[in-house]
Amino acid sequence: MEGNKIGGKLTTEEELLAKGYRKYTGETIDIYYNKDICAHVGNCVRGNSAVFEVGRRPWIIPDNGTAENDAQVINTCPTGALKFVRK
Repeated sequence: MEGNKIGGKLTTEEELLAKGYRKYTGETIDIYYNKDICAHVGNCVRGNSAVFEVGRRPWIIPDNGTAENDAQVINTCPTGALKFVRK
């Protein structure tokens, strides 16, 4: 799944926030998460536990990885619960 698109089109912060996603701000990439559609498959945590760690608050820290790696991990999310917008 392409983590920077919804319906085949590049997504925006405004669209993601309107759809119930929560924003996690990074220097070069912002990560968005929608708990209501997450299936808890765990690809994110297995993909980069420095960025995605369930027991931590905040549980997503975009700057603990590179923007490229963050995007790669987010693209493995099968439900689209994770999205990103590059700066």
